[in-house]
Amino acid sequence: MASGPEEERVRPPGVEDDDERPQLSAAAALALREFLEQRVEGEKGDGDKPELVAEDWRLSQFWYDDRTARELAAEVARLASSLPGAAAVACVACPTLYAYLKKTSPDVPAQLLEYDERFGRYGGDFTFYDYNRPEELPPAMEHAYRIVVADPPYLSQECLEKVAKTVSFLAPPEGSFLLLLTGEVQTDQALELLDVRPCGFKPQHSNKLGNMFRLFTNYDPADRLGGWDRSDGASI
Repeated sequence: MASGPEEERVRPPGVEDDDERPQLSAAAALALREFLEQRVEGEKGDGDKPELVAEDWRLSQFWYDDRTARELAAEVARLASSLPGAAAVACVACPTLYAYLKKTSPDVPAQLLEYDERFGRYGGDFTFYDYNRPEELPPAMEHAYRIVVADPPYLSQECLEKVAKTVSFLAPPEGSFLLLLTGEVQTDQALELLDVRPCGFKPQHSNKLGNMFRLFTNYDPADRLGGWDRSDGASI
């Protein structure tokens, strides 16, 4: 919303006064108001929730809901504590997780790789990332992250293939943990490209999506996150 005086609006041809302008129906006006309120809440944060910028759907941005973000952040923090030294975390195109992780476990070093330069607000924790150039990253980041969490922005094999190259660049060849969040339709490709398997835990988003999302890992979380999904049809 503008903070200064409202700009004068030019009337469309043929419209003589305000009474003749098209009006939203009551239902449409209510839906618009609820949508705008959700965007404002996303920017403000709420109590112990971190501040998040508004989703930009043109960039295929859909933030996790509070439960999903907290459980993922807790798992990443647990993994970090199980590794010697200060195990660094790479958050590839998953800014919700990064924000919750820094809020709940600020001592865990984390780097956000994102295309949206609004996240430059995170200073040195932000690295510009374009999945179309999967390995165009600072040399110091190569094999520097024992924990990598990736959420490819698009549900296509091409996007997953390129993100897989980024994961291989970031993670050391041995002894790393990978968490992948993507559509269930990518199950077979995820196994082939990254050797990850679906967990029982199903991520949810603040704005409900039509596609079923899954969490995939390259390790069995056992009694956490529902463990690996061993139901019929799951690739274990």
